[in-house]
Amino acid sequence: MSRLLPFAVLFAGTSVFLAASAQAPGGGAVASLSRMHAPAGAKVYIVSPANGATVRSPVLVVFGLSGMGVAPAGVQAENTGHHHLLIDTDIPKETGQPLPANEHIRHFGKGQTEASIELPPGKHTLQLVLGDYEHVPFDPVLASKKITITVK
Repeated sequence: MSRLLPFAVLFAGTSVFLAASAQAPGGGAVASLSRMHAPAGAKVYIVSPANGATVRSPVLVVFGLSGMGVAPAGVQAENTGHHHLLIDTDIPKETGQPLPANEHIRHFGKGQTEASIELPPGKHTLQLVLGDYEHVPFDPVLASKKITITVK
């Protein structure tokens, strides 16, 4: 599935500035990119640790996926995606945009199916979201249940 993102080219003196812009019919801004559809029955889940577990850091988080395959970011293959681990945060409200990469949203764009995560002592929430080849959540969003763990 091809995604086209129009670009406005603005010239200021000798410099060129590229700004991404999208317009809906009638002139309104488009809030999201075209999203890939998730196949019926696809499911993402956290294999371990279990909800409510008490663990030590680093925490080994094992990712689960059924009804789809895993492919690295940038590889566009039907019914595949890659994992994003949300730590102590919620799924962003705007799910039609690429997930940001930061300390709360970790990208596993090489197709990893597990990760060793350093977490400070205390309670933490973990949730997986499957993103397409451009880090955009599927439609509907494929997310695991949010779990809570305690790090000693």
